[in-house]
Formats: sequence, structure tokens, C-alpha cells
Amino acid sequence: MSILSLFAKRTAKHPRTALGPLLALLAAISATVPAAEARAQDAASTHEAAKHFQRGVSLYGEADYRAALVEFKRAYAIAPNIAVLYNVGETQFQLQDYAAALTTFDRFLADGNIEILRSRVGHLIVTSAPTGADITVDDQPVGKTPLDRPLLVSIGRRKVVATVPGRPPVSRYVEVAADDSVTVALPLPAPAEADTTASASWPPDAPHESHLGTTLRVAGWIGTALLAGGAGVFGYLATDESNQLQKARATFPVAGGTLAHASNLTMTYAIAADSLAAAAVVLGGVTLVSTIASHSADSPARGAAREVRVGLGPTSARFEMTF
Repeated sequence: MSILSLFAKRTAKHPRTALGPLLALLAAISATVPAAEARAQDAASTHEAAKHFQRGVSLYGEADYRAALVEFKRAYAIAPNIAVLYNVGETQFQLQDYAAALTTFDRFLADGNIEILRSRVGHLIVTSAPTGADITVDDQPVGKTPLDRPLLVSIGRRKVVATVPGRPPVSRYVEVAADDSVTVALPLPAPAEADTTASASWPPDAPHESHLGTTLRVAGWIGTALLAGGAGVFGYLATDESNQLQKARATFPVAGGTLAHASNLTMTYAIAADSLAAAAVVLGGVTLVSTIASHSADSPARGAAREVRVGLGPTSARFEMTF
């Protein structure tokens, strides 16, 4: 049996008592139909607004700002949304309609609960001694003291650093709560005192310089003698091995290993002799120039400037000096 049949039989038996439920049913139906229609209309409006919004994003990416503005405004008119309002303001800014952009961004801030953001920030009042220090907050430069206004920072633990050339940097960690105004004083230490002992002893005075120069020149001549002696020794060995090589070549029969060994020794000794001789020439030339310069240091300089040229080759060395 259907609901309508039961309701008809109940109405026939109790006409007055059945009127109340009927009215309630009609009221529920009348309330449900508009709500469903409203939800359907809202869904359709949201879908239509989304289409205009996406079209506006595409046009903005193509730098067609005027067409993008039309689409963004249409989307906002159909379904007002804070994100769409921001895009409207940004597009107006790109069109250089600065007054309209400012008005739109003011609406964006008002509709976007700016008070929530204000409850997430505080202020730092930073000073330094001396002034002129570069200030960073969380490693981001914010200016040079004296700062013309308190710094707006996010709440939480903040790192503040002051630096001045020639002085060690100073850092502080501060806790900032919402709406706080925290004062941070950063006294920088004075520059390190100069090392008077080092400055007094450098440059060295004339007697010390003369003694050091004499020592270096003596070492130079000794080194030259040792290098020359070494060159002579290896030259003698190279000559001796060369003679042995010539004898071996004139002997029959002779092993190939013997010839190779004698040849390698001859070449090694010859290279060592040439290298030591070249080093002796260079060191001896530098020492000679230093010796001549030391003897003429007390007399006024005259004539052309001294010039020294040293040339090295694989088997030769050249030394020239002009006064």
C-alpha cells in the first residue's frame, strides 16, 4: 500500500488530525526545493566563474592585460573571491592604472583579514654605537644605523647583526611577540690596537738590513760554489761514462744491455751537470748584482739604471748585466 493511500485513509477517519502533518510535509517540500535550486545555481555560477578566471590567467600570460582584466572582473562579479580580486589589482597595475590598482588592493587587504597578519608581526628598534653600522635581520640586510623607523619583523626568534669595517661584528638573538616593540642595542668593540712592536721593527734599520744582506750574499756565494762543484763532479762522471761507452762500442762482441746502461748513465750525468751549472750561473749572477749594489748604496745614484738579464737553454746559460 502506498504512502498516499495510507494518508487518504487516515484523512477519511481523522480529517482534523491529518491536517497538521500535511501542512508540515508541504512546508518541508517548499523549503527543500529552493535550497536544492540554490545549490545548483551556486555550482553553475562557480563553474562559470572558473572558466572566466582560467581564461583571464591565459590572457595575462600572453600579456593581453586588457582582455585579462575583463575576464577577471567577470569572474569576480559571478563568484566573488579574494584570489580573483588580487588578479584584478595586478592586471590594473600592469595597465598602469595605478589609482584603480591601489583601490583594488585596499579591498583585497580589507577582505583578506589583514588583522590576522598584524597579529603575526612585531617591531625591532635597533641602535648601534658607533652609528653607521650595517644591520641584518636573519642574515637579510635591512639598512644602516641610525634607522629612520622601527623594523617590521615576523614574530619568533630573530637574529640581529651589526657590522662596521675594522671592527668585529656583534650579533644578538631576540624573542619577538605579536605587537611587540623590542629595543636592541648593539655596541661594537673598538678596533684592535696596532702592534707597536712590529711596526717599530719594520722596516728594519740600516745596520740590521746591512747585516742581513751580508749574510744572504755570503750564502749566495757558498751556494754558487757548491753548485759549480756539483756541476764539475757530474761533468767528470759524464765524461768518464762517455769514454766507457766509446770503448764498449769498439769492443766485439758486446751485449746490448751494456751499451744501453752506459748510454743512460752518460745522459743522466750530463743533464745533472748542465742543470747544476745553470743554477750556479743564476745564483752567482744574482749574488754578484747584490754585492755590487751593496758597495754603491752609500754613493748617489748616477747614470742609467742597472739591468740584469738571465737566459737559460737546454744546454746553455746566458747572463748579461748593464750599468
